[in-house]
Amino acid sequence: MSKGEFDIIQRYFQRPKNDDNGVVIGIGDDCAILDIPQDYQLAVTTDSLVSGVHFFEDVDPYRLGYKSLAVNLSDLAAMGATAKWVSLAITLPSINEVWLAEFCRGFFALADQYNVQLVGGDTTKGPLSITVSAKGLVKKTKVLTRNNAKVGDIICVSGSLGDGAVGLSAKLESLTLTNPQPFIDALELTEPRLALAKSLVDHASSCIDISDGLSQDLSHILKQSQCYAEIALDKLPLSDAMLDEIKSGNITKQQAWQFAINGGDDYELLFTISAEKLIKLRLELNKLNLSCFDIGTVTQQQLVNEETQSLVFTYKKQAVALKSTGWDHFK
Repeated sequence: MSKGEFDIIQRYFQRPKNDDNGVVIGIGDDCAILDIPQDYQLAVTTDSLVSGVHFFEDVDPYRLGYKSLAVNLSDLAAMGATAKWVSLAITLPSINEVWLAEFCRGFFALADQYNVQLVGGDTTKGPLSITVSAKGLVKKTKVLTRNNAKVGDIICVSGSLGDGAVGLSAKLESLTLTNPQPFIDALELTEPRLALAKSLVDHASSCIDISDGLSQDLSHILKQSQCYAEIALDKLPLSDAMLDEIKSGNITKQQAWQFAINGGDDYELLFTISAEKLIKLRLELNKLNLSCFDIGTVTQQQLVNEETQSLVFTYKKQAVALKSTGWDHFK
């Protein structure tokens, strides 16, 4: 007997209700009804992943399920929110139960890790695409935004940069690597920095997640905060895998910088913070076995070759000409 839309929802997406998660009504009605505690606000983010644009058609469905949720949880982390609920709209060309089972296994592996409950969505037929809307809670006085960076703040990131972009290049076969797997894992198994975000809300002045490339995402903070920045290329955190490929000669140092600055798909948090608060933050992170890396400074207006630039790069304190780009769907 062929499966229909509601059979698929019941078999793969409907799970036991968690009474402790603020869900009054979940899957099975026209809307989800959610309880919002007093003194908290609701943070909502939505991302669509389209086959052939955001992922390869032959991608492992477990990894696709995992990443489709991870990129949304990363947005919640960037606002300092605690992830709570998620809705999922999935468009399928046909019903492939093996594929669906693996997709759900990846999706719920991450959802269960962060106690996130699926509360609704939609299932339709058509070209493969996934749209996820994630909801989280953040205290009214603790919201992280992009518009509060201050001159003198230190610019930090939560982890190594460029690996996701290298993984994409490896999948496209435009880069030959000694060991491509760590980079493909970085591309497909993104780790949302929700644990770090809990500490950032008490210390960071602004925050964003790096999805479209560090230079482009940092430019959003600079524009909204009306300030400028200097990034030290010699301080960029590069993974051991990246350093191994540089040592092997498969990637040059300049290429590594480009991947780290412009590549995207890192989903690390980029934040600004005063020097005094950074000391306190690092003491907290050490106790939690977490880390962050300072890579630059928020500055006043800078002139380079008699032109004003919002973002300047240096290497060992010497100016370096490095083009700032980033991902844009329509360019």
